[in-house]
Amino acid sequence: MEIKEERSSEETRQFLPSSQADSLGEPQFTSIQRIADEPKLEFSLACKDLVAVNRDRKLNTFIQVSVVHPAEHTLTRYSSTEIVEGTRDPLFLTGVTFPPEYPIYEETKIKLTVYDVKDKSQDTVRTCVLPDQKEQKADVGRSFLGCTTFRVGDLVKSKDQQLTLTLRTSDGGKTVGTIEVNLVKMGELEAGETDHIATDAQDQKFLCFLPLKSCSRGCLCATCAHSTENLERMTDRQAKEECALVRECTATEGISGKDNLPSLNAVLKNPICKLYRFPTSDNKWMRIREQMAETTLSFHVPKELINLHIKEDMRRNQELKDLGELAPHWDNMRRSVIAHCDQMLTMYQDTLAELGKHTGSSFKSSCSKGEKTLEFIPINLHLQRMHVHSPRLKDALYDVITVGAPAAHVQGFKNGGLRKLLSKFEAERRNTGYQCIYYSPENTAKAKEVLSNINHLQPLISSHADLLLNSASQHSPDSLKNSLKMLSEKTELFVHAFKDQLVRSALLALYTARPGCVLKKPAMPRNSVEEGGDLQHQDHPSQIKRQDSIPHHSEYDEEEWDRVWANVGKSLNCVIAMVDRLLEKDNLSNIKEGENDPPAADCKVLHTGGDWYEQLYPLVITLKDCMGEVVTRAKQSMAFVLLQELACGLPQCLMLTLRRDIVFSQALAGLVCGFIIKLHTGLHDQGFLQQLHTVGLLVQYEGLLSTYSEEAGMLEDMAVGISDLQKVMFKVIEAKSEDFLPIITGRREHYIIEVQLPGKMFELLPQEIKEGKLLRMYPVLFNVGINEQQTFADRFGDTTLQENINQENLELLKEYYKLFTEKMPPDCLPHFQEQNDLKGLLENLHQNIQAKKRKNVEIMWLAATICRKLNGVRFTCCKSAKDRTSMSVTLEQCSILRDEHQLHKDFFIRALDCMRREGCRIENVLKNVKCRKYAFNMIQLMAFPKYYRPPEGTYGKADT
Repeated sequence: MEIKEERSSEETRQFLPSSQADSLGEPQFTSIQRIADEPKLEFSLACKDLVAVNRDRKLNTFIQVSVVHPAEHTLTRYSSTEIVEGTRDPLFLTGVTFPPEYPIYEETKIKLTVYDVKDKSQDTVRTCVLPDQKEQKADVGRSFLGCTTFRVGDLVKSKDQQLTLTLRTSDGGKTVGTIEVNLVKMGELEAGETDHIATDAQDQKFLCFLPLKSCSRGCLCATCAHSTENLERMTDRQAKEECALVRECTATEGISGKDNLPSLNAVLKNPICKLYRFPTSDNKWMRIREQMAETTLSFHVPKELINLHIKEDMRRNQELKDLGELAPHWDNMRRSVIAHCDQMLTMYQDTLAELGKHTGSSFKSSCSKGEKTLEFIPINLHLQRMHVHSPRLKDALYDVITVGAPAAHVQGFKNGGLRKLLSKFEAERRNTGYQCIYYSPENTAKAKEVLSNINHLQPLISSHADLLLNSASQHSPDSLKNSLKMLSEKTELFVHAFKDQLVRSALLALYTARPGCVLKKPAMPRNSVEEGGDLQHQDHPSQIKRQDSIPHHSEYDEEEWDRVWANVGKSLNCVIAMVDRLLEKDNLSNIKEGENDPPAADCKVLHTGGDWYEQLYPLVITLKDCMGEVVTRAKQSMAFVLLQELACGLPQCLMLTLRRDIVFSQALAGLVCGFIIKLHTGLHDQGFLQQLHTVGLLVQYEGLLSTYSEEAGMLEDMAVGISDLQKVMFKVIEAKSEDFLPIITGRREHYIIEVQLPGKMFELLPQEIKEGKLLRMYPVLFNVGINEQQTFADRFGDTTLQENINQENLELLKEYYKLFTEKMPPDCLPHFQEQNDLKGLLENLHQNIQAKKRKNVEIMWLAATICRKLNGVRFTCCKSAKDRTSMSVTLEQCSILRDEHQLHKDFFIRALDCMRREGCRIENVLKNVKCRKYAFNMIQLMAFPKYYRPPEGTYGKADT
């Protein structure tokens, strides 16, 4: 975490560019020899016998680390440890890490300054970035104890790779204690250390700790290896290793870490890494690697989605124009609808153009919630990962996706969110009177589905029909059979798509909307009333006559649509019968040729009927014509249904569609990120992969929004957006290029996300997934407000929204669990959690939801535990995923360490404070608001549950 006070806050997050690094790398500077892609230098810190300025109080100390670059001779603040309270001999749980491409050499000097913090709430120098200040502010709330300096080369070349330095006052006179600097060796084992080391013999790239011994203070300390943290930004090379290797599986399982890199690097950027070491209940040390990374999907998914919206809306507008001539009332209605739709289309196009200009960071900060051009982008979307390496327990990985609640902040919440607005809009549509025809949401969704099927199937059928003719021209029996099979399958799907009463009723409604002129009704085709007999004789294409223009209400025959629709199937039967006849004659010809050579006259007869192309061509043309007739009528009828939907609620209907698109875009970006990460981490878990294609993936959202004021509207938006994710399906495909970003196809009611994997990774998947089976998602949301606004809602407002959401999603979770138990063997639960009773956890969750207890955070803990045990993807959301989310994520991490990895009970609060004060989440706050303070005040925190309160000195006034 390199902070130069004379630079901008953005520059404080960047390491020196490679060109400058090269200039520093001249022969006079000695490079540090380290393993490729490993940190160049890591060391831990501890102090002894510190002398307090005021002997009447105990010391609360931390160490500030600064770097003197040998070429620049300037002092740069780099990082700090956590504050250790009440001791003269502090052992710091955090350390210092320099990434691979940081310009550090043996000649580089490190300055260590020890401070005594008197008032943590006033320790503003540690918590704020001061971009424009040339000189350091006077220390506020802390006092200088002493400092020391050492050369990096001295540490690296020291016999025990440990330095004991004397701390002196600023004038260099008085000694105020000593400081131990211990070099941390990554991935190395030494003889005699196995009693205190957790190893992985199959993957030597996991970090290992060196010997522990009891020190003079009577507690465990590392003689040669303290864990490290405060790695603010890693280079791309470091990111590759972190993203790929921090997982349970090893290289010997069939895929190396490097094989994982390209696809993960396509979605994860700018990782931040922190390392801690905490004692276990059996007096061993566990190592915790905490990571946070933003994702390129924050912008990629919304841009892909908006592009699909534009194409879909352009098709809809054209379909409305293609309705043909309408009576004046309906024509005026159509003109109004198209005008409004064109305006909305222009807005989508402008938004996409603005997003195309975006460069720089891959995330949207919490301060940008109100930016119109970024309203489709999720707020503060990050992967939060904890990798636990503990003695005598297998390494474990825990991922949480953190993101601001999907909500339309630019649209505002004056009238509530989507849940309320959609309900109100639907009630108003039912009472629209004579001006337009009411169709239920189910019917309008069905109309969109029919139109989508038409647009998808018609070109496929036409393509397969052409392939059939091509096979006939080549006189290839096998190719002819295959082409006919594909044509039959697609045509049957096409015919089935229109087997719905909605099409028939919509056709009648459309007929009544035509002008008053009446066209002559054509004669009924003879074959439409004949049944039975030999199909190839009855349904010859010359007997199937195409219908003239659509008749109007005065002469409308309700059975006419059935005849037109049935003609497609009959035309297909004619094609099938002709192919069978041709193949039969070909077989007879082959048999005769095998017996003896037939006379020339017989050959002439056989080949006269053997011109396959000429005999199939008129049948195929008739099939296409009949299909075109059906498509024309069905498209117009379904477009008329959509016209009613739009006309009944202009402009509210389009504004609600926009709002829903915005919320869904934010939700989908997070879901795609979560799925890709989960797929990579579970690639070697055959039970998970079986669950993925057999049952589907559970996606659990933890909401921390209150049900008071604007946040109630956000919660309503979020509930609808997450529910809409049910219409998303995933498909895993093998990447054909170096572009591994996911591909999105579909329409508003149904999307397919194609996730691309490199060939070696793709081969590890089950056959069902490799064959393109669609993978279902099961999103659930549980919300518990925890802030002071929820206190108002609990006492003076209404909490039914939260109660209803939790109850509805509990039923969805139970449904998923039922599917899981029915389709999956019991041994597919994670091996280290086999003893836990999922059914009991679900019952406990049910009881807590029914209890309607205020701020019952037990609901969130239970839901999260169930999700992890069911191999689900975890999300944590609040308004901006910055403050309340940070409290929840860090509490969840420490609770996992306590419950699953034997974190010493006396260190639970200290570990929690350490993660909140110096971990990835405070870096997230800095990324968002350029200040290292959570946006809470003392009065607000009084309303928070106990374990959701940050440590003193880490909160205060800040923009959010």
